[in-house]
Amino acid sequence: MSDTATLLLAKEGSDAAMEQVILDNQGLVWSIARRFLGRGVDAEDLYQLGCMGLLKAARGFDASLGNKFSTYAVPKIAGEIRRFLRDDGTVKVSRALKERNRKIKLAESELSLKLGRDPTVSEIAERLDLTVEEIAQAEFANGSAESLSRENEEGSPLESLLGNDGIEDRVLERVSLRDAMSKLPERECAILSLRFFHGLTQDKCAKILSLSQVQVSRLERAALKKLRENI
Repeated sequence: MSDTATLLLAKEGSDAAMEQVILDNQGLVWSIARRFLGRGVDAEDLYQLGCMGLLKAARGFDASLGNKFSTYAVPKIAGEIRRFLRDDGTVKVSRALKERNRKIKLAESELSLKLGRDPTVSEIAERLDLTVEEIAQAEFANGSAESLSRENEEGSPLESLLGNDGIEDRVLERVSLRDAMSKLPERECAILSLRFFHGLTQDKCAKILSLSQVQVSRLERAALKKLRENI
């Protein structure tokens, strides 16, 4: 749990202190977020929403009243998640996409053992009789926070689309980024998946998708523009 000095700095608006509050209370947030699993929202999104509640608790906590911060924070964390669920939050993954993603992970493991290396996206798609676009759609829908921060070969993560505002805004934008991804056309989704989730060059993406490098570049720019406009 965070010490009083850190909480005081967080209350005053220090981003560094607020980030420390999140680090100190990750276990608490996860313990509450897990209570809401199975309601159509990804675990990582529940955690991010819980962090929003945690930060609101840090801003409103008054240590002089003698309460423990965790006691004060728990209803704030749970309340933020409940509010999102009550308002029918849009970052939801259908059962079909979840099942497809499960099959993708299984095929990936089986092919890794058979080939002695990580399989390509094309090999997974062939194994499951799916298109690369369908593979990408499932990966985006079930993508983790780690995927958002993974860089392509130019060193640019998808999280670079987010602003440089306070940490509370960045947490909210992260949830919005995942929502915006789910609304992309399949081909644009595939390109971003190959570029950022798999770290492939535009040339390699072009070969997998039977496009030219110029087409891949144009579609990637269009997809990134849409994400910027929608977060």
